[in-house]
Amino acid sequence: MREVPLTILRGFLMGAADVVPGVSGGTVALVLAIYHRLIEAIRIGSRALGHFLRLDVPSGVDHLRRVEWIFLLPLLTGITLAVLTLSSLIERLLADHPVSMAGLFLGLVAGSTAVAWQLLTRRDVRRVVVLLVSAVVTWLALGIREATTDHGSGGVEDPALWVFFGSGAIAICAMILPGISGSFLLVTLGMYGAVLGAVNDRDVLAVGAVLLGCISGLALFSQLLHWALSRHYDTVMAALIGLMAGSLRVLWPWPRGVDSTPLEAPSGPVLLPLALVVVGLAVVLVGHEAAKRFDRRNESEELRELQLT
Repeated sequence: MREVPLTILRGFLMGAADVVPGVSGGTVALVLAIYHRLIEAIRIGSRALGHFLRLDVPSGVDHLRRVEWIFLLPLLTGITLAVLTLSSLIERLLADHPVSMAGLFLGLVAGSTAVAWQLLTRRDVRRVVVLLVSAVVTWLALGIREATTDHGSGGVEDPALWVFFGSGAIAICAMILPGISGSFLLVTLGMYGAVLGAVNDRDVLAVGAVLLGCISGLALFSQLLHWALSRHYDTVMAALIGLMAGSLRVLWPWPRGVDSTPLEAPSGPVLLPLALVVVGLAVVLVGHEAAKRFDRRNESEELRELQLT
């Protein structure tokens, strides 16, 4: 119980990262040395949800009992507090400073792309081809779309509830991948502003649809994603890296920030947006380096404990 306040703080830091496109809550979990506990809780919880969806209630209850709730509930509380308190600020900054915010997001996602590249264990021709195809397809697909993130509507006029549901189901999968941001996926889907607006407006139906999508996504996709990563890790990661690289198109600050896919040469005040690109890039790269050091330290401590026992 003495760990609960610290866990809430950890959750708040993760939630703050999840609100910003390009910063991965999974990476923050690595830095805070709770990533493996989080993944194990998600794995067991998703299995429970899968059993419930198949109407296998006894097995679902049995898996729920195995979840480390004294860790997971405070963590989710902190994440929720961060989303509720920071989403209004982000939405306001997007409305008032779209070009500067796009520059920051561009740097964050570019840094995350570089981090994800480092996570590959094999960089052979096959993976490079997968990466390039994924990047080109994403770039071209986003180019034929009229808009991405609108300041108030996320690029979509009054999205239907099923769109909120699907966005939540897709974005939640990024939670178990260090270097991949759920908010970044929402930007790619053109739903980032819409979800922010729903949270700030306390739109119960829209937020509820997102939450149901998150729950369903964990139940249906996390096991599949876990299988794909365990069997085809480098190929899956190469495709995700290509997705991130191709999606940089929607974050190019000019002409209107994260508001449309047309690309123009930098114009107007360019110093601050370019500086924020560098800041965003540095934040992700420094954070990843810190995560690696924390992970190595934890592994060495676990090895020492095993040797002592």
